[in-house]
Amino acid sequence: MAEIHSNEAHTSDVVLDIGGDIGALILYTGADLNGLEIELSRALPGADRFHNQVHERWFQGRVAFAAVYPEIHAGEYHVWGNAPEPVETVTIRGGQVTEIDWR
Repeated sequence: MAEIHSNEAHTSDVVLDIGGDIGALILYTGADLNGLEIELSRALPGADRFHNQVHERWFQGRVAFAAVYPEIHAGEYHVWGNAPEPVETVTIRGGQVTEIDWR
């Protein structure tokens, strides 16, 4: 995980560009990770990592903390934390939204 950039609450809708071999990931966290970047990579040795930031998000009168990855090619991905090994592996499927709950 990388440094904090913004703890600003997000109240606007998130657009997910999914279909074909493109899916999306929503990773729910606790408030303690608000503002942190969480990295993903293909589940292949030496694969490049990419990240998104956990934000406070309001919808239907409730608050949730989540990092949203709106456009990911289908396949197996590692989710990285501060350890040298991935925290977990997730399967992204085209045309679907995958959810992980770290709360």
